[in-house]
Amino acid sequence: MDVVVRADAAKTEKRDIMFKSFNIANINLTKYLFFTGKGGVGKTSAACATAVTLADAGKKIMLISTDPASNLQDVFNTELDNKGVAISEVPNLVVGNFEPEAAAAEYRESVIAPYRGKLPEAVLKNMEEQLSGSCTVEIAAFNEFSNFITDEKASVEYDHIIFDTAPTGHTLRMLQLPSAWSNFISESTHGASCLGQLSGLESKKEVYKKAVQNLADKEKTTLILVSRPEPSPLKEAERASMELQDIGVNNQVLIINGVLEEHDDYLSNAIYEKQQNALRDIPVPLKSIETFKIPLRPYNVTGLENVRALLNNNNVKFNSETLNINNIPKLKNVIEDLYNSGKRVIFTMGKGGVGKTTIAAAIALGLANMGKKVHLTTTDPAGHLGFVLDESYGITISNIDEKKELERYKEEVLSKARETMSEDDIAYIEEDLRSPCTQEIAVFRAFAEIVERSENEVVVIDTAPTGHTLLLLESTQSYNKEIERSQGDIPESAKKLLPRLKNKKETEVIVVTLAETTPVYEAMRLQMDLNRAGISSKWWVINSSLYAANTTNSILKVKANNEVKWINKVNEISNGNFAVIEWIPEEVKGEILKNLIK
Repeated sequence: MDVVVRADAAKTEKRDIMFKSFNIANINLTKYLFFTGKGGVGKTSAACATAVTLADAGKKIMLISTDPASNLQDVFNTELDNKGVAISEVPNLVVGNFEPEAAAAEYRESVIAPYRGKLPEAVLKNMEEQLSGSCTVEIAAFNEFSNFITDEKASVEYDHIIFDTAPTGHTLRMLQLPSAWSNFISESTHGASCLGQLSGLESKKEVYKKAVQNLADKEKTTLILVSRPEPSPLKEAERASMELQDIGVNNQVLIINGVLEEHDDYLSNAIYEKQQNALRDIPVPLKSIETFKIPLRPYNVTGLENVRALLNNNNVKFNSETLNINNIPKLKNVIEDLYNSGKRVIFTMGKGGVGKTTIAAAIALGLANMGKKVHLTTTDPAGHLGFVLDESYGITISNIDEKKELERYKEEVLSKARETMSEDDIAYIEEDLRSPCTQEIAVFRAFAEIVERSENEVVVIDTAPTGHTLLLLESTQSYNKEIERSQGDIPESAKKLLPRLKNKKETEVIVVTLAETTPVYEAMRLQMDLNRAGISSKWWVINSSLYAANTTNSILKVKANNEVKWINKVNEISNGNFAVIEWIPEEVKGEILKNLIK
């Protein structure tokens, strides 16, 4: 991809040549279309617009969502179920909305029910937590939609079956492993992971096999990777692309959603430049994939008028709520509360790309300026914390290398497993160790050593383990007391850390989000996890808000007004304990970081 260093008009011309508009008429569409990508990139919007456009053209369409944060009911203003509901205003369209959380709960109970009254309560608690992670939710969702991708009747009835949210390569590889269906799942586990989520699905083995075959058939299936023109979502698209190629899903296209085209003030010019830089630095593996763009639209994609307009034009009216609060708190209010309450361990938590590192650095700086002795640590793989803040500000800084910690933990688990397990079983353990929980646990052990420093200073940690991971570690300790067999060893520092994290006088988790649908819903799920684990989470921070920035650009102004709904939602969820930080075009470091806490 060429580096473009010409005038704006030349850049625009170059960009338009590089990325054609996402036009359904120009794409060779297969029977099954899977939309996938990082939360909040516009998967649902793109899937809905594709479904409606095809249905309007006379095609018979089934649209199915398995996204826990799905807002399909709002998009079509219709009560939906998991069987499929005909949309009266779009005669050829049937929409189904699965509830993966409900499916996961039902599945979890079906696995555990036979053991109630027969096994100790601690063992049952461990089993429940093993089956409470994101991997289980995804497998429960796959269990639901695998029926559609293998159903011959549905294949005949519909021209296209569109899935909003594809399964990850990790889940699909797990389904393909011989060990996934062996007895060892219920007999042996390395303790704290997502292991065991397939234990109740033996009867589905053949259905899954056929589903995975259909996914890998390029004549039947197209994987549509959705991203935004930003580094973090593009990296996630790269990861998803490569993971799914590993299991044979090679028929892929890429959509870059939200490309700003009209830039006429300071803020819009800055956003335009950031987007162009991200697109010039697009990950190499994505460069070989056919790529399309959808321009940044000034409206939320709800209601059929907006759905139909997404792939066509900007000219849609909008309605905005009014803000339910007179004075929005600032980050300095959060820092003052943390100082006054004497918190010793502070985590920033949220999905990738919401700005956790920046918020953690700002909190650390604010507390240090108020006289606290502060240690700041991060798992940021880029290790760029030193560019944001250095030790000249009176803060000690460390960096946890996630990859090194993960490799160390994996080798520890595998060397123990090799003593007693077959090659098939080892293959399952290796795949299981790719799960998000495993990485959290590996890093958690490194966190535990750093948090011991809180005896003498305030420790601010960028990225916290989820409540699910903490509960896994806790239930594994109980499980170990009941059953004497090999499990992942938990260091003493980690055992001491669990009670410390539950102590509201010592620990606080700051939930970081954006004023958008998916990031807010994902943050809500994170908080529910923390509540289950008994971890205090009082404050929320809405980062990169256009509403809080002054812009005269017509598109950004409407986008800013559409944030009001989600600011009100966060205000309600947090009982008013939230702060809003405006979208800042410059790199947030040094003096600009100081401005955040003024």
